Amino acid sequence: MSDRPEVTTSRRVFEGRVFDVRIDELRYADGSRHRIDVVEHGPSFTIAASPAPGEIVLVRQYRHPAGDALWELPAGRAEPGEDPLTGALRELREETGYRAGRMRPLASLYSTPGFCDEIMHFFYADVLEAGEQALDDDERIEVASLTFDDAWRLVVRGQIADCKTVLALLWMRAQKAGFEGGFSR
Repeated sequence: MSDRPEVTTSRRVFEGRVFDVRIDELRYADGSRHRIDVVEHGPSFTIAASPAPGEIVLVRQYRHPAGDALWELPAGRAEPGEDPLTGALRELREETGYRAGRMRPLASLYSTPGFCDEIMHFFYADVLEAGEQALDDDERIEVASLTFDDAWRLVVRGQIADCKTVLALLWMRAQKAGFEGGFSR
């Protein structure tokens, strides 16, 4: 199935601080029409940062839609025109204070392609130098460096419950088991 449907109309119905929403009307090759609601988010990045072998940096912040403070990997949204590597380095420094001496891409994956255009770029960072956080006014972020095993226990106990962090920890678990390379789409 390689035929893209024709977009017959597209209209933005919501503009927000973090995302916009548009409604597209599509016509398929067989003539059928369907409405698709699209969340426009823009690119983002997630950083699996390792301050020492076997350790991972996590951040904890209140996530209102989840109604709880969650442990996650540092992550953020790209500034307009910002390339993923530059954005990931910036976000790591802002949220955690760490500057990465080395950062490599792991993969670029759609977060929820059924309704959202966000593509999330995953990076692995090491050779870290500690520094001061540079938080936005609305950010209240706790930073911790945990062993990989302690981070995995947080997943098992439900204290790490977001997909990006679990996916990256699974990648690290595969690395620990002797698999090489990143993951790809």
